[in-house]
Amino acid sequence: MVILWWTFSLLLMLAGLVGVIVPFIPGAVLIFLGALLHRLGLGAEASVSWWTLGGLLLLTLIAYALEFFAGSIGAKYFGATRWGIIGGLIGGVVGIFFGLPGLIVGPLVGVMIGELYGGRHLRDATRSTWGTLLGGAAGLVAKLAISFAMIAWFAIALF
Repeated sequence: MVILWWTFSLLLMLAGLVGVIVPFIPGAVLIFLGALLHRLGLGAEASVSWWTLGGLLLLTLIAYALEFFAGSIGAKYFGATRWGIIGGLIGGVVGIFFGLPGLIVGPLVGVMIGELYGGRHLRDATRSTWGTLLGGAAGLVAKLAISFAMIAWFAIALF
């Protein structure tokens, strides 16, 4: 039975790493659920503490906050206006319906259209769009680093 719990836990964590990069798979949540399943299945004496699980939950929340705000922060840093931010959010929602390409291109097109609609010149709108792309990429890298840190914390706490 121990092997079954270990297998489920490790598979959830591996799926979580994939989910950090692939949209629609809740990466950090799956890593946290793998640790939680390990604790519930094997008990206190053979798994991590509740304090460790609390820390992993906090890292999960931080990862999702970064993912949510990274593109907006990047756009704002590169001079996006309120119209660009609104356009990026709308583009992100519309992009959901077009799968992976839509999730990447949607916010970028949304920022561009929002900036142009708000009266910005093409050069400024392009700069804001570039900021959205860089912010989103930085958010992805940060989320990946947090996910690896979660797995490392789990492993260190376990042994």
